[in-house]
Amino acid sequence: MTARSSIGRPDRADLISLADLEPAEIREIVRSGVAHAEGARTGEPLAGAVIGIYFRKTSTRTRTAFSSAALRLGARIIGYGPGDLQLNTGETVEDTAQVLSRMLDGLVCRTAGSTEELRALAAPPGMSVVNAMSAHEHPTQALADLTTIQRHLGAVDGARVLYVGEGNSTAAALALSLTRFEGTELHLHTPPGYGLEPHVREQAARYAEESGSLLRESEEMTGLPAEADIVYTTRWQTTGTAKPDPDWRSVFAPFQVGGELLAGYPDAWFMHDLPAHRGEETTAAVLDGPRSIAFDQAGNKMYGAMAVLEWALTSRT
Repeated sequence: MTARSSIGRPDRADLISLADLEPAEIREIVRSGVAHAEGARTGEPLAGAVIGIYFRKTSTRTRTAFSSAALRLGARIIGYGPGDLQLNTGETVEDTAQVLSRMLDGLVCRTAGSTEELRALAAPPGMSVVNAMSAHEHPTQALADLTTIQRHLGAVDGARVLYVGEGNSTAAALALSLTRFEGTELHLHTPPGYGLEPHVREQAARYAEESGSLLRESEEMTGLPAEADIVYTTRWQTTGTAKPDPDWRSVFAPFQVGGELLAGYPDAWFMHDLPAHRGEETTAAVLDGPRSIAFDQAGNKMYGAMAVLEWALTSRT
């Protein structure tokens, strides 16, 4: 692959929402992530590219993953913290985008705001924009998750996932991606009032119907699936958010993934998008146990990031 020109290229690619991608594109990125993880891809396809890493919210895994991925692919990076851009002094997102698109080949952006801001940043030609987590979706987390599933199960098609916890940006991205694969099952058990947003649920249900997969959501910890290949949970207090209900912890308490729950799925792997709070959404015995692949999952974020950057910034002609 050869590096793309940075200004006005006709074949630019952005990753704002997984709903913008075709199933074949999601598969391509996952295959690429696995290939990078297994050392099947070498070289520096992004040599000469300059990528901005803009995070307005805290991040350990995603920021490090994309910074390391860009450097390993031969690109150079410019890091922006929450107070570094003139957006803080009143410059519009549109004007900022016009400037950055003339200087950067790509921008990896975590805002924890709406995807509309990301679409505004992606509007001018010349700069690919990657959503590193918005308030409603965490697409690169899902791609790392699918890469992890592919590596541990041998295929994403047919994977059976039990997700327990808040229907947050991670759950949304998982719902919008896993349902694009054939014969998968995604069982979401979320606390009352903390499920998927209706538009995400509706879109994922359409994908499930098209691909012959299964999507189920429940607000109770009853009616769990008989079998699962993956048991997945996430931090109860999503990064950069707060819950209006002061008694929310009592609502979430029944949704902890502990040893008894995992014992019901003796062949399942345990996944967690991290950071984790042992004693809340899961226990130390589960997170640090022999069936936990949470830290391998975190490591796959770098390989997923390499795949995303290569997909977005290099020519496929």
